[in-house]
Amino acid sequence: MAVQAFDHYNLRAARAVLDELCAFYRDVVGLEVGDRPPFRRFGYWLYAGGRPVLHLSEADATEQRGNSVTTFAHAAFNCTDRAAFEQRLNERGIVFRTAQVPLTGQVQLFFHDPVGNGVELQFEAAG
Repeated sequence: MAVQAFDHYNLRAARAVLDELCAFYRDVVGLEVGDRPPFRRFGYWLYAGGRPVLHLSEADATEQRGNSVTTFAHAAFNCTDRAAFEQRLNERGIVFRTAQVPLTGQVQLFFHDPVGNGVELQFEAAG
């Protein structure tokens, strides 16, 4: 018995917050909204590379989540075309930080979604 891969993560929030998060991850991060099974509660599945990697689920009325669903440092996405992503973030006024992974030279962009969850976009080393 062994874990084979990471599958997805799920953010739960009120419907209005879900709509905002969906637009952010679609328009800024570049995920695609796709098919989702007909669960009891409203939600979105967002895809990368044909796989549903982010689930957005409407919170139950009894859940006390407020407008924040921050429970981890960040989610990371492997990406291409760093310059285009930096331009997109700058055009939207999204503050980001750039870092480089020692030894590998991989470049990372760090920023936050509308409710404060960390997002990392990672790019292969230049050259």
